[in-house]
Amino acid sequence: MEDAIVMKNVCKDFKILNRHEGLKGSIRDLFSRDYKTISAVKDVTLTIGKGEIIGYLGPNGAGKSTTIKMMTGVLEPTSGEILVNGVVPYKERTKNSEHIGVVFGQRSQLWWSLPLIESFKLLRDIYMVPKKDYEDMLKLYRSLVDIEPILHKPVRQMSLGQRTLSDILAAFLHNPAIVFLDEPTIGLDVSMKSKIRDLIKGLNQEKGTTVILTTHDMGDVDALCKRIVIIDEGKKIYDNDIEHLKSYFGSYRTLRMRLSDDTWEERVIDETKEDVMEVIMKKQKEQKIKDIQLQEISTEEVIKKIYEGSSAAKPQEAQNASEANPGTEETSAGAAANEGKGEA
Repeated sequence: MEDAIVMKNVCKDFKILNRHEGLKGSIRDLFSRDYKTISAVKDVTLTIGKGEIIGYLGPNGAGKSTTIKMMTGVLEPTSGEILVNGVVPYKERTKNSEHIGVVFGQRSQLWWSLPLIESFKLLRDIYMVPKKDYEDMLKLYRSLVDIEPILHKPVRQMSLGQRTLSDILAAFLHNPAIVFLDEPTIGLDVSMKSKIRDLIKGLNQEKGTTVILTTHDMGDVDALCKRIVIIDEGKKIYDNDIEHLKSYFGSYRTLRMRLSDDTWEERVIDETKEDVMEVIMKKQKEQKIKDIQLQEISTEEVIKKIYEGSSAAKPQEAQNASEANPGTEETSAGAAANEGKGEA
């Protein structure tokens, strides 16, 4: 498989002025050379193959957006190398922009007062898409999702879900090699989330588009991504598939108990430290339990524990995992998270 994105030892630092309070402080800041350096991305090495859907995850402030901005050419790295479709994005921004699509948060690339079909026509002209390719793409859209009700509807009259759907369609319109999706399903209902996930998966399969997905919704990750990359405090702490990540948390279970007042209480238990039956018996003494469910730990809980810096794998287990997966750069998720926090 060829590589769509290659990053080698990429770092990004920002110089921030140490500001002072008050009017005198503001005047002083005009002539101040008192700066501090903030490292947003620290020595990230990453390779993404063509046609992959990658979940790029991390807590707020971890460095996700900064990394994406370097991939799209908006920011230049302080050090390291980036190649996107064989070009250096920040040196050849125009060429790079021709072959990528973006959906960033709630920032629409559509014309607010125009019907969706008119926005599509403008984008077709901007990207110089041949008429046949444009018509073929609309035909593909119709086969994947019912777009007829919104094609002639002004964007300002659309619901949030319809606007998000339209933005994703617009990002894929010129058949880019790579599409960056930042929180594409945020604020949407369950039905619309399902439609958008099916659309992204369908376009990826039909066109072989590489998709970089940043999200806090683990439903998106489970539905779309086979591989995830986790970044925390600017450092890559995990790069492998979801099931491999869950294997580090094999001793964890989610215990759900339906209490006498018909409410459900949920608790994540590490069976190496707690006995499930003891937890149930203790709760039974406090309140009557009507039903019990014991489930494997969810992806959401796994990611949450990594963010919290939970150490779920012993060093030897991490070594064995690396040996079992040669060529990957993953580390023990929990151990790496702790290491990253310790160095910060």
